[in-house]
Amino acid sequence: MELVQFKMESVIGPLYLVASDKKLRGIFWKKQNVPNGKNKIIEWAEAELNEYFQGSRYHFTVPLEPIGTEFQMRVWKKLQAIPYGKTISYKELACEVENSKASRAVGTANGRNPLSIMIPCHRVISSDGTLGGYAGGLPIKQHLLRLESEVKSKL
Repeated sequence: MELVQFKMESVIGPLYLVASDKKLRGIFWKKQNVPNGKNKIIEWAEAELNEYFQGSRYHFTVPLEPIGTEFQMRVWKKLQAIPYGKTISYKELACEVENSKASRAVGTANGRNPLSIMIPCHRVISSDGTLGGYAGGLPIKQHLLRLESEVKSKL
């Protein structure tokens, strides 16, 4: 299974899509050490991301293949269950993975999410309502949350 990388220009800046010919492996903020190329999975992901940024897509259907530890995989699965336009706290997410004292570990797993946006780690905020961190930077996290809030208010 050969991976390829494609640099996608988006409203939040360049995104680096990494995929095999069967599944999307990553959406990264920086170039990866993977050969450049494009395949059907990357085309599918690019189309869905563009629809998301235009406010016309609320769920992603491209097949995903995140690589991580068992704990990270549990956290990322719970992230995918957060509804479009909603946020939860790191503590709530820790409770969802059945470890209410694991807020810090959840935050670390969140930060290592290889499929930003499609696995919506931007929907996790601090208990006090502040944004917390985001691999793409807080301005991008704010942009994504504002986009979802504005689109949801029109539905």
